[in-house]
Amino acid sequence: MAVAPAAPRPETLAAFEAAKGFMPVREGLALHAAAVEAGALGLPLLEVGTYCGRSTILLADAAREAGTVAVTVDHHRGSEEQQPGWDYHDPSVVDPEVGLMDTLPAFRRTLYRAGLEDHVIAVVGRSPQVAKVWGREVGLVFIDGGHTDEHAVNDYEGWAPHIAAGGLLVIHDVFPDPVDEWTGQAPYRIWLRALASGAFTEVSATDSLRVLRRTGTGI
Repeated sequence: MAVAPAAPRPETLAAFEAAKGFMPVREGLALHAAAVEAGALGLPLLEVGTYCGRSTILLADAAREAGTVAVTVDHHRGSEEQQPGWDYHDPSVVDPEVGLMDTLPAFRRTLYRAGLEDHVIAVVGRSPQVAKVWGREVGLVFIDGGHTDEHAVNDYEGWAPHIAAGGLLVIHDVFPDPVDEWTGQAPYRIWLRALASGAFTEVSATDSLRVLRRTGTGI
């Protein structure tokens, strides 16, 4: 009989729901389940695209239970669709002194309120630059960064090689319908690439969240 994946603690789920961000609860629970499974490898759980830390809460909760750490990578200046004039722009996270998005303070408050600061390493920088200097395997990579082909491909090519055998690749905002060209077609294309590579096998699909396991080499 299959064992149901461990659910987040009630206070963790409440902190997730209260945090600024866009991930629905159903997808969040699927992400948490993947992180719990990957945590058994004893390796870091890595997220690309932090925003204000909503999904980081779930990775950190899983990392805490597994005795490992969640690593989150973001430049904290916002992705394309979060800039002024776009639907996902939030003026409350603009730094009034420099006039640019700065989600780092909100992210830190999110972790503080959730009581998870000690279980997260926040790397402030651009994903391709950080990936080039990253030097170890990880149990999970969660790609939820920029939604252009350039950024999605950079995230995939930069971080997928670091996923350990049996580790998980999780991709958010996978939308096969071309009507979702801006929000989900680039993640959809890297999902297709991962499947076609022979290196990854799909484990689950929950709405726009896809979970794949490393079952081969390469990307």
